[in-house]
Amino acid sequence: MKIVACLNGDRRPGAHPALPVSVEHIVADAHEAVAAGATAIHVHPRDAAGAESLEPQVVAPLMERLYAEGPQVPVSLTTALSAQPDPWRRYDLVQRWPSSALPHSVTVNMHEPGSVDLIHLLNDRRIGVEAGVWTPEAARILVATRVDVESVLVEPTQMAVEDARDNARAIMSLLDRAGVTVPRLLHGTDATSWPVLEDAVAAGLDIRIGLEDTMRMPDGSEAHDNAALVAHAVALAAG
Repeated sequence: MKIVACLNGDRRPGAHPALPVSVEHIVADAHEAVAAGATAIHVHPRDAAGAESLEPQVVAPLMERLYAEGPQVPVSLTTALSAQPDPWRRYDLVQRWPSSALPHSVTVNMHEPGSVDLIHLLNDRRIGVEAGVWTPEAARILVATRVDVESVLVEPTQMAVEDARDNARAIMSLLDRAGVTVPRLLHGTDATSWPVLEDAVAAGLDIRIGLEDTMRMPDGSEAHDNAALVAHAVALAAG
């Protein structure tokens, strides 16, 4: 089972005392998350002001530090439009990422404009693609376009737990019927994070947890940091 630590997401700087934003903090936090049991990390690169950015001059120093200093686990970056709202500008930025500092993979939200063109570019650049599927409609785009992806992230965004579970089941059913066999990772957001993670563990799917998805432990208390969230998820996965 893959256990991904999603370190920061699109949360604003200061949203949590331990939210990593600077390159130094991200690298240190990645080490702590892996020591707690994460087998991969997912990061939203940030510029000097703390804003999400896909600019080569932001992505390259982050990846260079992670490759130089570890931890030695796969690194995934975002390509969400929250980081670059213009899909054509996003395409251009990813095209200009230096080949010496490419991530192992990136997430691409299938419902976002420009997703299919971006995936073709990523395939050409030999960067793995994790298809973000939020709804059955997004799953249909993945199936209809037959793009080459290495995994599917099933990401229900509903705030109510049962609504999120219903949406996840609908997505899974559609993928099953279409014969999509690549690995799947299932995760929720905020109030649904822990219940959906438990569902993923029960189903034998890959999981992810971190301050991007939730800032709280299952009992509602504030998580100390990403490592605390990962350690609890690892314990749940171990049964």
